[in-house]
Amino acid sequence: MKIEEKVIACLYETSLFRGIDKPGIQNMINCLNPRIHYYKKNENIAMSGDPFHGIGIVIEGEAVIAKENIAGNRAILTVLKQGDMFGEMISFTEKKVWPVTVTAQSDSEVIFISPEKIITRCEKMCDSHQILIQNMLKIMSKKALILSRKVDYLSIRSLRGRLCAYLIEQWKLQETPVFSLPMNRDELADFFNVARPSISRELSKMKDEGYIDFHKSAFKIIDFEAMKKEI
Repeated sequence: MKIEEKVIACLYETSLFRGIDKPGIQNMINCLNPRIHYYKKNENIAMSGDPFHGIGIVIEGEAVIAKENIAGNRAILTVLKQGDMFGEMISFTEKKVWPVTVTAQSDSEVIFISPEKIITRCEKMCDSHQILIQNMLKIMSKKALILSRKVDYLSIRSLRGRLCAYLIEQWKLQETPVFSLPMNRDELADFFNVARPSISRELSKMKDEGYIDFHKSAFKIIDFEAMKKEI
């Protein structure tokens, strides 16, 4: 199976194929037998409750993972960008249905790989497949830690405290004085399960009080100690 060069180049940059060169990825394609799908902006890539058919990797575009609670309120769990993978946490469960909805935020290209193809050694028993399996285990462990971090957010009672924790986390991740947020105001509101005006109002108050400075999606932490006390 011949895959476009851009797909191989994208997979080469992902955590799943880390340590495997491009020729090695192309050789593995025959064993993995992936499927490529194209989606228009706002089109659902996967719907909550639908059968699960494979782990997805975003090749082009952006997508959001969201979940609705019993009351029907939508909460964004994460934003997917080029090279990001989704579905791996449910790929080995007994009940293989999507627990979330994945929606294209822009025109997108997604490649799907069967999880069984990843963990089953191919007939060639190549070293690259062993690396692939190890990478998969590392990714799932990392995702488990991220889920634990989200529980930490829920333990913070105030919206300001959650915003402070989120901003500090992004600042540390990006290791730069001026950093950008991966989510816009609407997505942040869904993420924290509040109304959008509440996010904008609280951020403006924090700016006026000298906690932070920002312009659009670019942020800078001014008073780190004061923010820590809010958490």
